[in-house]
Amino acid sequence: MDASRPVVLYPEATFTDEALEQAVFGADVEIVRRDVARLGDLDPADCARVDGLMLFRHFLPAEELARFPRLKAIVRMGVGYDRIDRVEAARRGILVCNCPDYGTTEVADHALALALMLRRGVLLHHEAQRRAPAAPWTPIEDPLVRRLSALTVGIVGLGRIGTAAALRFKAFGCRVVFHDPHLPNGTELALGLARAATLADLLGRSDVLSIHLPLTRETRGLIGAAELALLPQGAIVINTARGPVVDLDALAAALRSGHLAGAGLDVVPVEPPVEPVPELIRAYRAREAWVEGRLVITPHSAFASPEATEDIKRKSAETMRAALVARRPQNLIPPEQD
Repeated sequence: MDASRPVVLYPEATFTDEALEQAVFGADVEIVRRDVARLGDLDPADCARVDGLMLFRHFLPAEELARFPRLKAIVRMGVGYDRIDRVEAARRGILVCNCPDYGTTEVADHALALALMLRRGVLLHHEAQRRAPAAPWTPIEDPLVRRLSALTVGIVGLGRIGTAAALRFKAFGCRVVFHDPHLPNGTELALGLARAATLADLLGRSDVLSIHLPLTRETRGLIGAAELALLPQGAIVINTARGPVVDLDALAAALRSGHLAGAGLDVVPVEPPVEPVPELIRAYRAREAWVEGRLVITPHSAFASPEATEDIKRKSAETMRAALVARRPQNLIPPEQD
């Protein structure tokens, strides 16, 4: 054991590849592998010598950060970083990085797929044809089913994934408008999109609302009852970002009332859902009439593909090496203010 080499800990077996990681880190880094249900189960001796921590599913609150006295860098093996207490990390001088470019195409494709399933009536007719007895062999007239080129798609958050999704919807002939106050003027001109100055303006124009935001204090609960009410009658909501951005009870009410025609969710506020299961998920699992054919839920799987898995392993290791060995950090997440 070389005390001069930084130590990088992988605390779970998911998305690890010894040969790939060793090739990225070389002899410059000592890799420690464990597989624990939560970080609190780690041996204190391991925690005491860790310089870099790789995180996929684990949460890292302030009290757990205190167990890593030598920690210099955290790499979230994914895009979202809401599982990490960034206030405490910043106070301790710990770099927080993510892997923002590993599943961009998959999540954008998934958002489009959810919208197509709903707006072209694929799910609606699929459910109707497998009833006993099956529905008549004829198209169903329903506000859900629309011509794509007649629709306006609203993109909330035009980062990497939001941009990729916007361009996919545009290729299908949709009018695409976005709202993102963090982007400079002229972004819309470069991409050939329309821009909404306010979220309310975007919502009022969106037949399809596609959400592409990180979970922060500002975005938690951003889409609630008041916001959903601004959507046109018969709109649909697609969320492939983070579950807590959307108020699930408000979404259920908007679907039950008929104001919304449908919704596609890859994320929900608590994953996996636990008792008491929210009304919307309970109704979906029970195949109740008011959601059947109008709601599709996938288990936070939008990112998944063999290619994305390869990317996340390699890019995460490269990001950690850049922070600990090259001392040229990349994909840095700015500290959250207390």
